[in-house]
Amino acid sequence: MRWVTMLLLGVLLLLQWPLWFGERSWPQVRQLRVNLEAQHQANDQARQQNQRLEDEAHDLRHGMQAVQDRARREMGMVKPDEIFVQVLPASSPLPPTSPTGSQPAANTAKPKPRH
Repeated sequence: MRWVTMLLLGVLLLLQWPLWFGERSWPQVRQLRVNLEAQHQANDQARQQNQRLEDEAHDLRHGMQAVQDRARREMGMVKPDEIFVQVLPASSPLPPTSPTGSQPAANTAKPKPRH
């Protein structure tokens, strides 16, 4: 009777071995689920970023306002009939002036007279 119990216990251990230590064991499945959830989150973030870029590209292709806004913000462009005024905080130092006393053309643009 004792040897039958030991035999059944041994068979049970052999059947349980792949479940705990095999290729598709419980710990591996749990880790794969964690990895899958992290990948889903990364995919969602990439989708959102792609949508933002697609919207921006559409605006740039179909609207001049987006192009002008980007040129003003990133390159400091000013229209020919505009006056550019830059207000500096009181704590910041004054910008350097040129030796001749003249300012750059973008800062001294004058509006056209209206008739």
